[in-house]
Amino acid sequence: MSADVTATAADVGRSSRLPAWWIGLTIVLVAANLRPAVVGVAPVLAQITASEGLSGTAAGVLTALPVLCFGLLAPAAPRLARRFGIERTVLGALVLLCVSFAVRSAGSVVLLFVGTLLAGSAIAIGNVLLPALIKRDFSHRTGVMTGLYTMAISAGGALAAGITVPVATAAGLDWRGALAIWGLFALLALVFWLPRVRGGNGIGRTGGVRITGLWRDAVAWQVTAFMGLQSLGYYAVSAWIPAVFAGRGFDPEAAGWLLSLGSFVGIAGSMAAPMLATRFRSQRLVAAGLTAVSALGLLGVIAVPGAEVVSMALLGFGQGAAIGLALTLVALRSPDAPHASQLSGMAQSVGYVVAAMGPFLVGAVHDATGSWTVPLLLLLVLFVPQGIAGVLAGRERWVGSATAP
Repeated sequence: MSADVTATAADVGRSSRLPAWWIGLTIVLVAANLRPAVVGVAPVLAQITASEGLSGTAAGVLTALPVLCFGLLAPAAPRLARRFGIERTVLGALVLLCVSFAVRSAGSVVLLFVGTLLAGSAIAIGNVLLPALIKRDFSHRTGVMTGLYTMAISAGGALAAGITVPVATAAGLDWRGALAIWGLFALLALVFWLPRVRGGNGIGRTGGVRITGLWRDAVAWQVTAFMGLQSLGYYAVSAWIPAVFAGRGFDPEAAGWLLSLGSFVGIAGSMAAPMLATRFRSQRLVAAGLTAVSALGLLGVIAVPGAEVVSMALLGFGQGAAIGLALTLVALRSPDAPHASQLSGMAQSVGYVVAAMGPFLVGAVHDATGSWTVPLLLLLVLFVPQGIAGVLAGRERWVGSATAP
């Protein structure tokens, strides 16, 4: 990372006196905290439902709640950044994230839902503002930094899926303690972010492009559709795949590790996709190919019992790469940081509201049918519109009133 990041010192220097490698490191640390609060629930979801008496639908609401926050609160992030500065806004989000871990592990099921709501609110801010930071501070290394950023997101999710149960078991903790562990990781990111607060700029000061008509822009909606559909599949799988495998006789730890396997393989996809996408003027074939890989993996989960390792590896790679591509498209379809911030807010606002339906829909369909096959087939069918949206969004053009080169 050091060679590529150091090469962008001139870009970073315009917004901060810190060295470029530190700027890159802090972005990666914050990105690594954007998934554990959500994905870490899945391995202990069976314990939560058993101890608190939650139905499958209620458990689906619990897993969908933070994703819904991602969507509903995304439009607020650019406004907060313009008022308080992007660095201070991210700092506030990290403080809120730390508080959320304490609240939802405090005791009652009500506090569990309240803490989850706070965590989703905090992550929503980071989801929107980090791509804009990359566009602002690493404009000449968008592919590399977006790759590192999405790799960190995938790695955080993979760790949460894989080690939440083993660490809690080794420490003698219940599900509340298991979730609280990740608060320490968020605290670490907060400490590293503090030096960035001095002299941070608001994103509204970067560039002088007037942003008009984004919500009526076809390209913006294509990016938004791809973001939403790939996120729906990712969060639905993250929430319920351990339960699917548990229904096949896997113990909770093995089911969690299968989810973790997909997440770890997804790290490679999330790193490779942005670097690959930025090598081409059009990303249409990349979007179509990655969607096909995800569909093949999910088809294996449904139709090939005994091949769970291979199927989850394919599914994890495809979904991790799709996340990386979606975030890269936000930067590639934007001429500058203000456009990137607005497009990121739009794509994640609408996209995550759509994505929030995934865990809830899977849980509700499972309750209605008593089977995992029907909801998984439903997720498989949704790869078709995802691929179409990705092909359309991958065409070489810019959003807004600007003209693509």
